[in-house]
Amino acid sequence: MSDRSSAAAPHFPLAAIVWPAQSGEVAGALRAVVLVALGTALMALSAKVSLPLPYVPMTLQTLVVLMIGAAYGWRLGSATMIAYLAEGAMGLPVFAGPVGGLAPLVGPTAGYLLGFVAAAFVTGFLAERGWDRSMTWLFAAMAIGHIVILAMGFAWLAFGIGLGVAKAWQVGIVPFIAASLIKNALGATLMPAARRVARRRQ
Repeated sequence: MSDRSSAAAPHFPLAAIVWPAQSGEVAGALRAVVLVALGTALMALSAKVSLPLPYVPMTLQTLVVLMIGAAYGWRLGSATMIAYLAEGAMGLPVFAGPVGGLAPLVGPTAGYLLGFVAAAFVTGFLAERGWDRSMTWLFAAMAIGHIVILAMGFAWLAFGIGLGVAKAWQVGIVPFIAASLIKNALGATLMPAARRVARRRQ
């Protein structure tokens, strides 16, 4: 637990180290807008790395969601995911496909997409409490984030569109387990390393 000795007290997320918040409402708003725009752009790019599956494609998006949550913190991280979904709802081709519009938000992918907001919130909340200080704890935080995404996606497939529990488990959970573990390991390796580099440059 030594890596989280001060985990009880919130600490600065990576984005606040790389780009510290500025005094003044205009400067703060500009910083938030730029970071949200960067995050939604990364989400759109990660959607393009897509492996088609029968109901829900496999993309790099969950990795980016969790890294944004860890880097931005729960407020800005979840706000970024809401902005991303809003861009897609307005018709911008930011979802896997690439497609935009309301169809992905009411079809088989809806639970996963809404899970992005919840996962960024949870991962950011844990990161702000020190879970991003070590690979082990960040892996755990990202695992929780992945569970949130998969659980919401599973629930929507099983009950929202009526696939049933067995079918939803087969098509909505099983294909993503191994990839989620790999993404967790990658994110948990990259984020603490980026934190250390940012700290050295201060």
